[in-house]
Amino acid sequence: MDDVQELHAELSAEPRRSEGVRIQSAGYLLELSLDWIVLRASQNIHHLLGQSHVTLIDEPFGRFVHSQALHDLRNLFSRLSGTTGTGRAYGIRLTDDPDLVDVAFQLSDGRVLLEAVPSAGSYGEAFGTVGGLIAGLSDHGGQALLDGGARRMRALTGYDRVTLVCGDRRAESSRGAFSAAADLAATLPAIIADIEREVVSIFPREPDETSAEAALLRSADADAVEALSAAGVRSTMSVRFTLNDVDGEFRCDSRSPRAPSFELHAAAELFAQLFAMRLEIDRLKA
Repeated sequence: MDDVQELHAELSAEPRRSEGVRIQSAGYLLELSLDWIVLRASQNIHHLLGQSHVTLIDEPFGRFVHSQALHDLRNLFSRLSGTTGTGRAYGIRLTDDPDLVDVAFQLSDGRVLLEAVPSAGSYGEAFGTVGGLIAGLSDHGGQALLDGGARRMRALTGYDRVTLVCGDRRAESSRGAFSAAADLAATLPAIIADIEREVVSIFPREPDETSAEAALLRSADADAVEALSAAGVRSTMSVRFTLNDVDGEFRCDSRSPRAPSFELHAAAELFAQLFAMRLEIDRLKA
């Protein structure tokens, strides 16, 4: 056996290393320390910051972005500190690139998890409709309230189907039939832009580091992608809420790809929170 064959045999015999958590190629991800030092970066980050993911590691985030953008993001982060929520900023210019981005970040395992997507540019349009949609549920109760919630969430988001589950109760609003019902037992990322697009590794590839599990745009596992494809779903958005220790969720499905929108997801979260209050009012009336 020659040297090349021996090397090939050795590599083939080695167990394949886990890729760990990855992110969808529709977005970008950075894991930062609490001092905003870059600890990990998605391998497509050069499209956002103009620097290789290798170059960023162990460097201050402020070295790669405009000072005003850094100031605004850090101010928003300071208001988020100590909570379990997600902060968002819209229409941010991080570098000299003229394209704007929307940013979402959260605390995860003692790190700042920062994600960015191309800016949707709607700036409040989705939020402006939430109040009216909730007000329209004021005279609903029981199953009609759930049906109305699913229908209005579909109107807000524009997805083809919205399934609502709260405890053992379920409602659905759909434009046309799907191949299978939504499986809300499956744990999915908050946003899946397109199940057919490639996913991107996070560098360094250390599978024991799990903070990226909380990313809004983390990649779905192969089984979840296969199930979505079989059901005729190309993109999804999940919005969870809690009511009296009972978990609830809106699952929004689309037959076609949907560009990720942090603003739309935030508006859907607001709707879900207000809807949970309507459910509680309905429970107290019963």
